[in-house]
Amino acid sequence: MTEPAEQSTATAEQPVAARPRPRAAAGRRPSRYQLLRARLRHFRARVRRNPRANLAWRIAIGVLGSVVLAVGVVAIPYPGPGWLIVFAGLGILATEFTWAGRLLHFARRHYDRWMAWVGRQNVVVKALLGLLTCAVVLVTLWLLGAPYLVAQLVGLGHWTWLQSPFA
Repeated sequence: MTEPAEQSTATAEQPVAARPRPRAAAGRRPSRYQLLRARLRHFRARVRRNPRANLAWRIAIGVLGSVVLAVGVVAIPYPGPGWLIVFAGLGILATEFTWAGRLLHFARRHYDRWMAWVGRQNVVVKALLGLLTCAVVLVTLWLLGAPYLVAQLVGLGHWTWLQSPFA
């Protein structure tokens, strides 16, 4: 496990006045965001100094990021923010793991290239991609048993062909 590149220089032995202060333009007070960011860096530096707390923190971030990432992957074919959730999960993981940061940059670059390519295509190609997305959504809903559940709710439970093969 590698440490992230960005670490605070504050230590517990330093008095409050000696801790690095957030930077602001000359003659201006730091914004709330800058103050919060400085406090979070200081907190993370304190956690990093304690090996047990650091391990627990990294495990918690790993589990949280993995859960968010998994939810995002499941949500990709459905209408809504599937890719946004994937990028959020990778962003959470990237706060502690450098491999996740590299994967996040790789995924965003290829996602942007894909969207640019789709944007340059003819309406027919875009329609075919839309139909393909619809087919993926319908198949996954069928595999999960959603059409049969709805059929039962409206009194068509005898339509057994709507049942999932996993039911």
